[in-house]
Amino acid sequence: MEHVQRKSNHAAFTLMALAISAFGIGSTEFISVGLLPLISSDMGISISTAGLTVSIYALGVTIGAPVFTTLTARLNRKKLLLLVMLTFIIGNLLAAFAPVFGILLVGRIVSAFAHGVFMSIASVIAADVVSPSKRASAIAVMFTGLTVATVTGVPLGTFIGQISNWRVSFLFIALIGVIALISNWLLVPKDLNQGEKTSFSGMIRVLKNGKILLILLVTALGYGGTFVIYTYLSPLLETKMGYSAHAIVIILIVYGLMVAFGNTIGGHLSNQNTLKRLSYMFLFQSIILFLLYFTSTSPILGLATVLLMGFFAFMNVPGLQFYVVKLAEENVPDAVSMASALNISAFNIGIAAGAFLGGVITEGMGLTAAPLFGGLMVLLAVFFTWLLKRIQTH
Repeated sequence: MEHVQRKSNHAAFTLMALAISAFGIGSTEFISVGLLPLISSDMGISISTAGLTVSIYALGVTIGAPVFTTLTARLNRKKLLLLVMLTFIIGNLLAAFAPVFGILLVGRIVSAFAHGVFMSIASVIAADVVSPSKRASAIAVMFTGLTVATVTGVPLGTFIGQISNWRVSFLFIALIGVIALISNWLLVPKDLNQGEKTSFSGMIRVLKNGKILLILLVTALGYGGTFVIYTYLSPLLETKMGYSAHAIVIILIVYGLMVAFGNTIGGHLSNQNTLKRLSYMFLFQSIILFLLYFTSTSPILGLATVLLMGFFAFMNVPGLQFYVVKLAEENVPDAVSMASALNISAFNIGIAAGAFLGGVITEGMGLTAAPLFGGLMVLLAVFFTWLLKRIQTH
């Protein structure tokens, strides 16, 4: 009994360390969204150019998740976790002290590589330290770090940047990384199970499967469509709706709460009839984005639409990740972890594509046109989800 209690305590400490790491990872992914006006002003670049800090990061995760997961598969998981957090710290320090915009982008890419590997191994570690009956709950605890980051980390980082300098925001995240590194070193056990052998041939097998390829496309379009406008949310709130910089921090907190609520609801809804429910989630999100095209200059209606966008933005994440794993178990059972990593890549391809498209639209047609194109991206996800559902039932 005492041994079981001790193991339970060790697991709780390990999950706390992973949650702290996830908080840092989640904060740095979207921190640029709140800092775009500050980076743009300080470095003398356009808002759309500053938006590359979001899209480049997403591309880094896209490459980092499958490639570095494969290259580091046989490393001791605790050592790998420490290496990941050290890389994360270095990337954010590079961003904080970047003398030119190009170095800032390099820092973002380094952090993104760490993100990709962390997402691939943290769930495995969380499941490894508890009994089989508690694995899903353990993974959920680890992911609370990402949710809390959306609610508090990004607005707090934005606030720090506003009262001091955007560089201090990256120093703040690097400090979180140091705390996470120390927590992982002290609290994560050394005797974790060895990683399973993975290879690039597994990646090819996953990508050759038509159904999995289709759901990866759905992930990129359905998740990425929101980022056409979310990447430029701070400038939209400030220049088109007339909100002050301090009000935007509060709005980002409320937006994060809507994201967390929607993500939780989406997880429950996706347990059954996953594709059908995903198609409805995407449909409602596309309607909200089209609506934002008309309300984006209204302080009240525009804000209400933005918060609804937040509610639906991440609702699809649990269902998409679950369905990719399910398809992999049915079609390529020896490459399930690779399929999961590739779906993380697909999420970030969507972010990169959405952020890039948003920059092009903002530069050429103005901020208020961006939601229209985001809505079209998500509408494509509705179509491909429906197509996949047809294929699955025949």
